[in-house]
Amino acid sequence: MTPKPVRKKSAKPAPTTWWQRLMHGMSAGPQTREDVLTLLRAAREQELVDADAWYMIQGIFGTTELQVRDIMVPRAQMASVRADWMLDKILPVVVDSGHSRFPVLSGPKDEVLGILMAKDLLKFTSTVPGFEPGTFDLTRWLRPAVFVPESKRVNVLLKEFKGGRNHMALVVDEYGGVAGLVTIEDVIEQIIGEIADEFDESESAMIQKQDERRYLVNGLTPVEEFNRSFGSEFELAEFDTIGGLVVHRFGRMPRRGESIKLDRFTFNVQRADNRRVHQLQLTVAPAAAPQQ
Repeated sequence: MTPKPVRKKSAKPAPTTWWQRLMHGMSAGPQTREDVLTLLRAAREQELVDADAWYMIQGIFGTTELQVRDIMVPRAQMASVRADWMLDKILPVVVDSGHSRFPVLSGPKDEVLGILMAKDLLKFTSTVPGFEPGTFDLTRWLRPAVFVPESKRVNVLLKEFKGGRNHMALVVDEYGGVAGLVTIEDVIEQIIGEIADEFDESESAMIQKQDERRYLVNGLTPVEEFNRSFGSEFELAEFDTIGGLVVHRFGRMPRRGESIKLDRFTFNVQRADNRRVHQLQLTVAPAAAPQQ
């Protein structure tokens, strides 16, 4: 009896497309978050994912690594009102800041009594019959404050904001003290980038003077323009923007409220996300007098 010839298994055809070649290197499909990002990065390079979508995908992944302390507004920069203030003192703070929610503080330790909504103040104008500013009682209009720990993950906070219909939370440190506040806008900006509104600085106003020594500086201000404005001599070869220079000197992405001193300039981070610094407050020390 003649034995049957043994058939050789045909070799598996080599992947032909970039996607097949990429998946061929991941025999069981993507196993880690980095694998997923690799696939999406390849899709971006092939223009299957546009730049805006890729930017937001990176932001979504970034929220799982960030903690609330990384994006909060530090306590020193909070716009707040005092429980014993009268209406004529509250209104300028509300108008000048342009915010919609304000922590109401009381006592020497700045205990948070609740949140004041700016829209609730619309009821108290000269057009309301019988209204007297002296009769305004702030405590009657307070809404409950929400508190979150500094260590809470940003993606978890976003879920809580959505589920609880809250737009702002007070951030507390490990001792229970108020460390700052965070809003739903702060979280969303980590995903889609900075949201500009009518109260934000104009993009064309790269440097805005506050007083004789303090300025607001856009992170995208060219180093060359900064040097020309302040007589500084920061290197131009390595960094194009002052924000990039500051991040490099920190050695990492700085958080809101952090400061660094470079020569006679102190930079305080006002707005930043996990990708770049958006705005800095600059304090300029007086130039040293020339030695005789």
